Order: sequence, then structure tokens, then C-alpha cells
Amino acid sequence: MKTEQQYFHEGLPIKSYMDQMKVHKDESFNVYQNFKLPYDENFISLLSERRPHILVITEEWCGDAMMNNAVLRQIAERADIEVRVVLRDQNIELIDRYLTNGGRSIPIYILLDHQGNVIGKWGPRAPRLQEYVVKRMSELPNKDDPAFAEKQQALFSSITRENATNEQFWGWVYEDISRALILALSQ
Repeated sequence: MKTEQQYFHEGLPIKSYMDQMKVHKDESFNVYQNFKLPYDENFISLLSERRPHILVITEEWCGDAMMNNAVLRQIAERADIEVRVVLRDQNIELIDRYLTNGGRSIPIYILLDHQGNVIGKWGPRAPRLQEYVVKRMSELPNKDDPAFAEKQQALFSSITRENATNEQFWGWVYEDISRALILALSQ
């Protein structure tokens, strides 16, 4: 069984991953180019000093990953830390170690120290964004309703558009990723 560190070394740098995206590329770059990283030199200094590695499990079709990965990339570039990406569907053994409520939800960020030890995890969604999505999902008809599939797809498309444009969402993601990183690095 491969270690998280081995997956990290085999992964694609996040910049290369985003550059080769075909699905949600424009939306992801919109977030990346327009998100204003908060000034938090203590956080950035902590990352720069401790230099964790971050292994991202993702897929480019995921609307959450489209937004979250762009925010994470900004953090990583500011702190000069390494982030590498592996695809969920090509790495089932890895994602199955990090299930969310029994599902293979993405993105998942695995935080590693320099020895390759897992020191933390983040994902797939910031809690405030999760509350928003759950509320929106509660507005769907019952699953046995003939219109359910169509309305669910429309809802997912709507949330993906919001992920690409809603600066408040980006802030929630930043706050929660930074909280998880500080916690992992403080142990």
C-alpha cells in the first residue's frame, strides 16, 4: 500500500494541474485571479517556516474543487509551500482512506510534515458553505418526484456558478483552510 508521501511525490503540482484543466478551468482561474488573499502574515509565516506538503485529492468536474483549489493555490504561492494533486477516480485506495460520511467527496487536502506523516486533513467543503448547500438541497422535491433529477442538476449548476463568483464563499473557504492548517501545524 502506497503512503500519502508516495502519492504526494507522484502528484502533479497544483499550477500544472490547473493549467491543464478542461472542465471549469475559466471558473477556477476567475477565483484564482480575483480572490484577495487576506493579509495575515502570522499565518503565512507559520506556513513558510513549517513548510507542510499538501496532497490534494480532486477531479476537475467538481464545482467545490474548482473554487477550493484556486484559494489553496493562492495560499501556497504566498507561503511558498508545495501542493500536489492526484485524481480521485485514479486513486480509489487513497480516497477510501478519507471518506466523508461514507462517500468519496472531494476535494480532500491531506497535510503532511516533511517526514511524510499525516498531520491533518481538510475538505471537502467549508462548514458555512456546507450549511448553505444543505439549505439549498432541502428545497428540492422528494427523490421520487419525476422532476427531482432535473431540479437537482439545476441546483448543482447554480451552486457551481456561485462558487465561481461569490467572494463570500471564497472567504469562508480561506478561513476554514487556514484554521485547519494552523491546527495541524500547532500540534
